[in-house]
Amino acid sequence: MVSHAESGFSRRARRAYTRDMPRPALLAVSHGTSDADGAAAIALLVRRIAERIPDAAVHAGFVDVQQPDAPSALAAIEGPAVVVPLLLSQGFHVRVDLGRTAAARDDAVVTDPLGPDPRLADVLAMRLAETDAETDAPVVLAVAGSRDPRSLPDAEGMAALLATRLGRDVVPAYLAAREPSIAEALRAHPGAVVATYLLAHGYFFDVTRREAGSHSLTEPLLDGGEPPSALVELVIDRYLAGEAELAALRGR
Repeated sequence: MVSHAESGFSRRARRAYTRDMPRPALLAVSHGTSDADGAAAIALLVRRIAERIPDAAVHAGFVDVQQPDAPSALAAIEGPAVVVPLLLSQGFHVRVDLGRTAAARDDAVVTDPLGPDPRLADVLAMRLAETDAETDAPVVLAVAGSRDPRSLPDAEGMAALLATRLGRDVVPAYLAAREPSIAEALRAHPGAVVATYLLAHGYFFDVTRREAGSHSLTEPLLDGGEPPSALVELVIDRYLAGEAELAALRGR
Protein backbone atom coordinates (compact mmCIF):
# COMPACT_ATOMS: atom_id res chain seq x y z
CA MET A 1 0.00 0.00 0.00
CA VAL A 2 1.10 3.59 -0.49
CA SER A 3 1.93 5.57 2.60
CA HIS A 4 -0.70 7.55 4.45
CA ALA A 5 1.03 10.76 3.40
CA GLU A 6 0.85 9.81 -0.26
CA SER A 7 -2.77 8.75 0.04
CA GLY A 8 -3.71 12.14 1.42
CA PHE A 9 -4.72 11.04 4.92
CA SER A 10 -4.04 13.50 7.72
CA ARG A 11 -4.83 13.30 11.40
CA ARG A 12 -7.89 15.43 10.76
CA ALA A 13 -8.98 13.02 8.03
CA ARG A 14 -8.64 10.04 10.34
CA ARG A 15 -10.85 11.72 12.92
CA ALA A 16 -13.41 12.51 10.21
CA TYR A 17 -13.63 8.91 9.02
CA THR A 18 -16.26 7.53 11.43
CA ARG A 19 -17.72 4.11 11.91
CA ASP A 20 -21.11 4.96 10.46
CA MET A 21 -19.77 5.60 6.95
CA PRO A 22 -20.86 3.21 4.18
CA ARG A 23 -18.62 0.71 2.47
CA PRO A 24 -16.12 2.68 0.36
CA ALA A 25 -16.73 3.15 -3.32
CA LEU A 26 -14.18 1.67 -5.71
CA LEU A 27 -12.78 4.06 -8.30
CA ALA A 28 -10.96 2.02 -10.94
CA VAL A 29 -8.58 4.35 -12.78
CA SER A 30 -6.98 3.24 -16.03
CA HIS A 31 -4.71 5.16 -18.37
CA GLY A 32 -7.35 5.70 -21.04
CA THR A 33 -7.18 4.92 -24.72
CA SER A 34 -8.60 6.14 -28.01
CA ASP A 35 -8.75 2.54 -29.23
CA ALA A 36 -12.41 1.47 -29.20
CA ASP A 37 -11.64 -2.20 -28.55
CA GLY A 38 -9.27 -1.37 -25.72
CA ALA A 39 -11.76 1.00 -24.12
CA ALA A 40 -14.52 -1.61 -24.37
CA ALA A 41 -12.31 -4.30 -22.81
CA ILE A 42 -11.49 -2.10 -19.81
CA ALA A 43 -15.15 -1.11 -19.41
CA LEU A 44 -16.08 -4.80 -19.33
CA LEU A 45 -13.44 -5.44 -16.67
CA VAL A 46 -14.95 -2.69 -14.51
CA ARG A 47 -18.43 -4.17 -14.98
CA ARG A 48 -17.24 -7.62 -13.92
CA ILE A 49 -15.61 -6.11 -10.84
CA ALA A 50 -18.87 -4.35 -9.96
CA GLU A 51 -20.75 -7.63 -10.25
CA ARG A 52 -18.39 -9.22 -7.72
CA ILE A 53 -18.90 -6.53 -5.06
CA PRO A 54 -22.56 -5.50 -5.44
CA ASP A 55 -22.62 -3.81 -2.02
CA ALA A 56 -20.02 -1.22 -3.09
CA ALA A 57 -20.40 1.42 -5.77
CA VAL A 58 -17.87 0.95 -8.58
CA HIS A 59 -16.82 3.83 -10.82
CA ALA A 60 -14.36 4.30 -13.68
CA GLY A 61 -11.91 7.13 -14.19
CA PHE A 62 -8.88 7.86 -16.36
CA VAL A 63 -5.54 9.63 -16.15
CA ASP A 64 -5.45 10.53 -19.85
CA VAL A 65 -7.37 10.44 -23.14
CA GLN A 66 -10.82 9.43 -21.81
CA GLN A 67 -13.33 11.05 -19.49
CA PRO A 68 -14.07 11.41 -16.66
CA ASP A 69 -10.58 12.23 -15.49
CA ALA A 70 -9.64 10.87 -12.10
CA PRO A 71 -10.15 14.12 -10.12
CA SER A 72 -13.62 14.62 -11.61
CA ALA A 73 -14.57 10.98 -11.04
CA LEU A 74 -13.47 11.11 -7.40
CA ALA A 75 -15.21 14.45 -6.82
CA ALA A 76 -18.47 12.87 -7.98
CA ILE A 77 -18.26 10.18 -5.29
CA GLU A 78 -19.93 10.99 -1.98
CA GLY A 79 -18.37 9.27 1.00
CA PRO A 80 -15.21 7.19 1.34
CA ALA A 81 -13.44 5.85 -1.72
CA VAL A 82 -10.65 3.44 -2.60
CA VAL A 83 -8.81 4.43 -5.78
CA VAL A 84 -7.43 1.34 -7.52
CA PRO A 85 -4.98 2.11 -10.34
CA LEU A 86 -5.60 -0.23 -13.26
CA LEU A 87 -1.93 0.34 -14.01
CA LEU A 88 0.84 -2.24 -14.00
CA SER A 89 3.59 -0.50 -12.07
CA GLN A 90 4.46 2.46 -9.91
CA GLY A 91 5.09 5.67 -11.78
CA PHE A 92 4.09 9.30 -12.17
CA HIS A 93 0.41 8.49 -12.68
CA VAL A 94 0.16 6.49 -9.45
CA ARG A 95 2.37 8.60 -7.20
CA VAL A 96 1.58 12.09 -8.49
CA ASP A 97 -1.65 12.16 -10.50
CA LEU A 98 -3.62 9.80 -8.28
CA GLY A 99 -1.73 10.72 -5.11
CA ARG A 100 -2.71 14.36 -5.52
CA THR A 101 -6.24 13.40 -6.43
CA ALA A 102 -6.65 11.45 -3.19
CA ALA A 103 -4.89 14.17 -1.21
CA ALA A 104 -7.78 16.48 -1.98
CA ARG A 105 -10.09 14.19 -0.01
CA ASP A 106 -10.28 13.36 3.68
CA ASP A 107 -11.68 9.90 3.03
CA ALA A 108 -9.83 8.42 0.06
CA VAL A 109 -6.80 6.19 -0.37
CA VAL A 110 -4.86 5.03 -3.40
CA THR A 111 -3.83 1.37 -3.50
CA ASP A 112 -0.81 -0.22 -5.07
CA PRO A 113 -0.96 -0.69 -8.84
CA LEU A 114 -1.77 -4.15 -10.19
CA GLY A 115 1.77 -5.30 -10.76
CA PRO A 116 3.96 -7.04 -10.15
CA ASP A 117 1.80 -9.96 -9.04
CA PRO A 118 1.89 -13.73 -9.64
CA ARG A 119 -1.66 -13.59 -10.99
CA LEU A 120 -0.48 -11.36 -13.81
CA ALA A 121 2.17 -13.99 -14.56
CA ASP A 122 -0.65 -16.52 -14.85
CA VAL A 123 -2.50 -14.32 -17.35
CA LEU A 124 0.69 -13.69 -19.33
CA ALA A 125 1.38 -17.43 -19.42
CA MET A 126 -2.15 -18.02 -20.70
CA ARG A 127 -1.64 -15.46 -23.46
CA LEU A 128 1.68 -17.06 -24.41
CA ALA A 129 0.01 -20.47 -24.65
CA GLU A 130 -2.37 -18.98 -27.22
CA THR A 131 0.48 -18.20 -29.63
CA ASP A 132 2.24 -20.55 -32.03
CA ALA A 133 5.65 -19.89 -30.45
CA GLU A 134 7.90 -22.70 -29.28
CA THR A 135 7.25 -23.51 -25.64
CA ASP A 136 10.94 -23.23 -24.78
CA ALA A 137 11.54 -19.94 -26.62
CA PRO A 138 12.85 -17.04 -24.55
CA VAL A 139 10.33 -14.30 -23.79
CA VAL A 140 10.69 -10.56 -24.26
CA LEU A 141 8.30 -8.84 -21.87
CA ALA A 142 7.03 -5.67 -23.55
CA VAL A 143 6.62 -3.02 -20.84
CA ALA A 144 5.29 0.50 -21.43
CA GLY A 145 8.17 2.06 -19.50
CA SER A 146 8.43 5.10 -17.22
CA ARG A 147 11.14 7.51 -16.15
CA ASP A 148 10.02 7.08 -12.56
CA PRO A 149 12.74 4.99 -10.86
CA ARG A 150 10.11 3.02 -8.92
CA SER A 151 8.83 1.52 -12.17
CA LEU A 152 12.09 -0.33 -12.90
CA PRO A 153 12.00 -2.86 -10.02
CA ASP A 154 8.31 -3.42 -10.78
CA ALA A 155 9.07 -4.33 -14.40
CA GLU A 156 12.02 -6.50 -13.44
CA GLY A 157 9.98 -8.13 -10.69
CA MET A 158 7.23 -8.99 -13.13
CA ALA A 159 9.77 -10.50 -15.53
CA ALA A 160 11.15 -12.61 -12.68
CA LEU A 161 7.67 -13.82 -11.70
CA LEU A 162 6.92 -14.79 -15.29
CA ALA A 163 10.28 -16.56 -15.64
CA THR A 164 9.48 -18.61 -12.54
CA ARG A 165 6.00 -19.36 -13.85
CA LEU A 166 7.29 -20.49 -17.25
CA GLY A 167 10.63 -22.02 -16.30
CA ARG A 168 12.44 -20.11 -19.05
CA ASP A 169 14.23 -16.83 -19.63
CA VAL A 170 12.19 -13.63 -19.60
CA VAL A 171 13.82 -10.33 -20.58
CA PRO A 172 12.04 -7.02 -19.87
CA ALA A 173 12.12 -4.49 -22.71
CA TYR A 174 10.54 -1.08 -22.95
CA LEU A 175 8.31 0.83 -25.32
CA ALA A 176 9.37 4.22 -23.98
CA ALA A 177 11.66 5.96 -21.47
CA ARG A 178 14.03 3.02 -20.80
CA GLU A 179 16.32 0.54 -22.51
CA PRO A 180 16.53 -1.98 -24.00
CA SER A 181 13.85 -1.28 -26.56
CA ILE A 182 11.78 -4.16 -27.89
CA ALA A 183 13.81 -4.12 -31.11
CA GLU A 184 17.11 -4.24 -29.21
CA ALA A 185 15.94 -7.10 -27.00
CA LEU A 186 14.81 -9.07 -30.05
CA ARG A 187 18.13 -8.57 -31.78
CA ALA A 188 19.80 -10.05 -28.72
CA HIS A 189 17.25 -12.89 -28.57
CA PRO A 190 16.27 -13.58 -32.19
CA GLY A 191 14.12 -16.61 -31.38
CA ALA A 192 12.08 -14.87 -28.69
CA VAL A 193 8.33 -14.45 -28.41
CA VAL A 194 6.98 -11.08 -27.28
CA ALA A 195 4.66 -11.07 -24.26
CA THR A 196 2.55 -7.93 -24.16
CA TYR A 197 2.57 -6.54 -20.63
CA LEU A 198 -0.19 -4.02 -21.29
CA LEU A 199 -3.74 -3.97 -20.01
CA ALA A 200 -5.53 -3.58 -23.35
CA HIS A 201 -5.28 -2.54 -26.98
CA GLY A 202 -4.19 1.02 -27.62
CA TYR A 203 -1.24 3.14 -28.67
CA PHE A 204 1.43 1.10 -26.89
CA PHE A 205 0.09 -2.17 -28.25
CA ASP A 206 0.34 -0.73 -31.77
CA VAL A 207 3.97 0.19 -31.03
CA THR A 208 4.61 -3.30 -29.69
CA ARG A 209 3.18 -4.89 -32.81
CA ARG A 210 5.44 -2.78 -35.03
CA GLU A 211 8.51 -3.52 -32.91
CA ALA A 212 7.75 -7.26 -32.78
CA GLY A 213 7.76 -7.55 -36.56
CA SER A 214 7.62 -11.23 -37.52
CA HIS A 215 8.05 -12.48 -33.96
CA SER A 216 5.14 -14.16 -32.21
CA LEU A 217 3.22 -11.61 -30.16
CA THR A 218 0.63 -12.13 -27.46
CA GLU A 219 -2.58 -10.24 -26.96
CA PRO A 220 -2.66 -7.79 -24.02
CA LEU A 221 -3.91 -8.96 -20.63
CA LEU A 222 -7.41 -8.06 -21.84
CA ASP A 223 -7.92 -9.55 -25.28
CA GLY A 224 -11.45 -8.31 -25.94
CA GLY A 225 -13.16 -11.40 -24.54
CA GLU A 226 -14.15 -12.09 -20.98
CA PRO A 227 -11.63 -10.59 -18.52
CA PRO A 228 -9.46 -13.30 -16.94
CA SER A 229 -10.81 -14.19 -13.51
CA ALA A 230 -7.32 -13.77 -12.04
CA LEU A 231 -7.31 -10.13 -13.14
CA VAL A 232 -10.75 -9.48 -11.65
CA GLU A 233 -9.63 -11.08 -8.38
CA LEU A 234 -6.48 -8.97 -8.33
CA VAL A 235 -8.41 -5.70 -8.63
CA ILE A 236 -10.83 -6.78 -5.91
CA ASP A 237 -7.93 -7.69 -3.62
CA ARG A 238 -6.45 -4.23 -4.13
CA TYR A 239 -9.84 -2.76 -3.20
CA LEU A 240 -10.09 -4.91 -0.08
CA ALA A 241 -6.62 -3.81 0.99
CA GLY A 242 -7.64 -0.18 0.56
CA GLU A 243 -10.85 -0.80 2.45
CA ALA A 244 -8.84 -2.33 5.31
CA GLU A 245 -6.54 0.71 5.32
CA LEU A 246 -9.51 3.03 5.63
CA ALA A 247 -10.94 0.92 8.46
CA ALA A 248 -7.61 0.98 10.31
CA LEU A 249 -7.35 4.73 9.97
CA ARG A 250 -10.94 5.10 11.15
CA GLY A 251 -10.13 3.13 14.30
CA ARG A 252 -7.22 5.33 15.34
